[in-house]
Amino acid sequence: MTPRPDDRTASVFRFATELVAWVATPWALAPHSVPLAVLSVIVLIGLPTLFSTPGDKRNVIVAVPGFVTILLVLLQVVAAVAAAWVAWHAFAAALVSVLAVVTVVLELPRWRWLLSHR
Repeated sequence: MTPRPDDRTASVFRFATELVAWVATPWALAPHSVPLAVLSVIVLIGLPTLFSTPGDKRNVIVAVPGFVTILLVLLQVVAAVAAAWVAWHAFAAALVSVLAVVTVVLELPRWRWLLSHR
């Protein structure tokens, strides 16, 4: 089994993207439905807390294969970008888009490792 890659830098960008998703998604949804906005935060925070790949986190509540963890990260990235474009000024949304691209590029070594864990 290959060791988990050092992803400290990627973690910083991943967390920044998650924060944007947690803020921008309910911001974009609230004018349409407050319950949906609240649900979005529960989903965006709850799913990655509940489901994780063994070896990727210390505390695993529900073990899932690596591809599920990757899909959860992609959910955060897509939510951050889409919600930023809906809710914020174009300049801020463009910055979020750049953040998302950097996050995905930095995540690639971790994702390769996660795909090797079933």
